[in-house]
Amino acid sequence: MLSILIPANNEAAHIGPCLEAVLASDGPEVAQIVVAANGCKDDTVQIAESFGTATERKGWSLTVLDLPAVGKMGALNATDAAANFGNRAYLDADVLVDPALIGQIAEALNTDAPRYASGKLRLSRAKTWATRAYARTYSKVPFITHGVPGAGLFAVNATGRARWKEFPGIISDDTFVRLNFAPVERIGTAAGYDWPLVEGFAALVKVRRRQNAGVNEIKARFPELLINDDKFTLSLGRKLTMMMRDPLGFSVYAAVSMVVKLSPQKSSSWERGR
Repeated sequence: MLSILIPANNEAAHIGPCLEAVLASDGPEVAQIVVAANGCKDDTVQIAESFGTATERKGWSLTVLDLPAVGKMGALNATDAAANFGNRAYLDADVLVDPALIGQIAEALNTDAPRYASGKLRLSRAKTWATRAYARTYSKVPFITHGVPGAGLFAVNATGRARWKEFPGIISDDTFVRLNFAPVERIGTAAGYDWPLVEGFAALVKVRRRQNAGVNEIKARFPELLINDDKFTLSLGRKLTMMMRDPLGFSVYAAVSMVVKLSPQKSSSWERGR
């Protein structure tokens, strides 16, 4: 049994494919989907509700919450309040899961020991040249290639979810949840999912700035969680190899990093990257 919790803000272009992929899952036999439409001004709610019949045919249930603009953390807390099951998968509305992934996550969480689970993260094919170049290098950094990053999709069992109450008012929900678990408690499944990067240089800077601010916020507000940080860094030799093999990709990645370093995010508010 699993609750699949999806916060969504103006996701009319993505919520349909996201739900189609979830409903094509091989398992589990019993599951609940909760979509929390957070201040949506488009057709997110109507599109999500249109999947009611397909969800019933699968033997699952679907709840769509039409909320005012409560922010992502407010939407996550609303999905938690509506969840029927202790084992929970938190899924961004622009993520596409493999058919085997949800079932494998449900199986990984089926224990009394605290568990965190996610699938193999794949970067979706980008449309703009800047994002395609950036992605070639980003896909090789330790955050993507090591451990269980959980960007766009993370899941916890009931014992693990008991480690915090409501989601706090922070920028980075995925970092906060991941660091509530030791590396040995994090399970990576064989199946994976597609996670899109934002399109264009300016948007990449905006999102990277927000990501860095989110990590710094966790360090400042929850320093006790840093014991669970298994962060790897790139050696100088590895950086030089990456630069020689893909000069353009490395240059775009480095340029985004430099702009963010020179102009860090000053506010601690969550904002969308696209």
